[in-house]
Amino acid sequence: MSLENSDKKPRLQAKVSEFPAAPGVYLFKDRAGRVLYVGKAVNLRPRVASYFQSGLPPRLGALMSRVEECEYMVTDSEVEALVLEAQLIKDYQPRYNVNLKDDKDYPYIKITGEMYPRLELVRLPEKKDKGEGPGYKEPQYFGPFTRVRPVRHTLRFMGRIFPLRKCRRFLDGTPQGKPCLNYQMNRCLAPCRGKEAVSPEEYGRLVEQATLFLQGKQQELVVDLENRMREAAENLDYEKAAVYRDRLYSLQSLNEPQKVHPPAAEDVDVFALVCEEADSGVQMLRIREGRLRGQDFFALRVSSGTPENEIMAGFIKNYYSRGVYPPSLVLLNMSTDEDGLLSEWLGGIRGQKVEMLVPRRGERKKLVDLCLRNGRLQLQERKNRDNYAAGAAGLEELQKLTGATPLERIEGYDISHLGGRETVGSMVVFQQGEPFKDGYRRFRIRGSGGGDDLASLREVLARRLDHRELPLPDLVLVDGGPTQLEAAAGVIKQKELEIPLLSLAKQKEEIYLPSQKAPLLLPNNHAALQLLQRIRDEAHRFAASYHRKLRERSASSSVLEKIPGIGKQRRSRLLQSFGGMENLMEALPEEIEKVPGFSRELAERVYRHLHR
Repeated sequence: MSLENSDKKPRLQAKVSEFPAAPGVYLFKDRAGRVLYVGKAVNLRPRVASYFQSGLPPRLGALMSRVEECEYMVTDSEVEALVLEAQLIKDYQPRYNVNLKDDKDYPYIKITGEMYPRLELVRLPEKKDKGEGPGYKEPQYFGPFTRVRPVRHTLRFMGRIFPLRKCRRFLDGTPQGKPCLNYQMNRCLAPCRGKEAVSPEEYGRLVEQATLFLQGKQQELVVDLENRMREAAENLDYEKAAVYRDRLYSLQSLNEPQKVHPPAAEDVDVFALVCEEADSGVQMLRIREGRLRGQDFFALRVSSGTPENEIMAGFIKNYYSRGVYPPSLVLLNMSTDEDGLLSEWLGGIRGQKVEMLVPRRGERKKLVDLCLRNGRLQLQERKNRDNYAAGAAGLEELQKLTGATPLERIEGYDISHLGGRETVGSMVVFQQGEPFKDGYRRFRIRGSGGGDDLASLREVLARRLDHRELPLPDLVLVDGGPTQLEAAAGVIKQKELEIPLLSLAKQKEEIYLPSQKAPLLLPNNHAALQLLQRIRDEAHRFAASYHRKLRERSASSSVLEKIPGIGKQRRSRLLQSFGGMENLMEALPEEIEKVPGFSRELAERVYRHLHR
């Protein structure tokens, strides 16, 4: 039931009219009390009231149809509202906000907040450490990262050059017993021996160096280690100087990432939003001291119809609200409606100004373009990977359904026309559950029954099966119900072949099999049904695109046929030279004259006829 037609609208409007005219955050909840959406506003009352107007976009209309309750929290400023909004989105994961997919699985590196901190891998930042003790500080988080293996590799490397403790003992500066084997291997300073052996200040300097490493500030870390090594040598503490020297050598042994930003040694985060159909994601390049230190791709969970600038703003809030330390410059491939506010918020986290830019030219624009290219590739790779997994599962279920093994080659057929004109047929091929586009074929119907789908299907299937040089399919799928299934079965029988066959009716997604009178209804999430839908939809797309092409060509030819002096050959030259009617309509007489076989007079005649 829509909000317009329900009795809850007056109740909610009356409640919203009492909201304060102040900055804050609002929450929409459903009947079960689940948070559906979290938003912020510089002025709560008019902002929330705007959701109850008529003519909302489809996405907001779908949201408001489920809203049963709305609440608010007042803040002192819009920036505070943004911080609270980001925290609530992270806590509640509302359906209609922008969220990271598989959010709890993203790994982080954490520096704990104890007197003697540890490095550890965590899956989701906690609000605070368990069991606060003396000298407790807020933990630091680095991430999120999208792959766990490089994070583990980083932690192993850091364990060799930053001997921080790995045990989980509660340490308060008093001796806790004998140190473990890590101390004997010079992999730990053994703060378990107490403050007298390792002071929190000495241990803290090591933590600061590890922090610089995780922030990507390699050059700053190298300078710090060189200064400490020099100072230790001047104080004749050669053993400590040797420790600093070994850490320097370990750092210098790292392969330097490619320098992608030569003009300035900047710290930059680059984000590019990529949206294709129902899939969205953000590609990130992490640049520190002018060098590419890492890249990640974050798949997003976004409700249909969300504007791209809103998706980008939502991601920025989501990403930096997790304890991530922002650099001085953030580059985006598109602006948001909140650039200034986000910049102010990030500056508060960093403690100094953070600039957000959408570059239009120069090296920064090249960086964003590079990020965007990689994002598109990552999104396509992810879709291919998901489709491959879904295809494999679908094939297994289809084999159980049809009893046909193996199902290496599946062919899907569809017919397309407009009122019986320009009737075409399509054949698509899926091998191992994936499209095999080299095997696709299209057919222009030759028979007299151009508007008869059954006759057209019989013709297409018969012509295809006459091509014995092509491998026979392990399964044939036709679009339609039992009538289409019977027509296809008749052709296969006529050709004296035995090929498993089924049809998929679009209205209720019913599966018809020759051996069963009643259709088979599978759940929407069934792997076999999803694979059949992919094949059916691809056959429909391929047929419709060919039909559209023929229709446009026919329309173009009919327009040009009416021009005196333009025969079939000249029509063909015009359309080939300009790539279609759309470009021809924009051409000037002097451009038309350059086409072989066209005089100035003929070119002007064509121009006048097209623009009269």
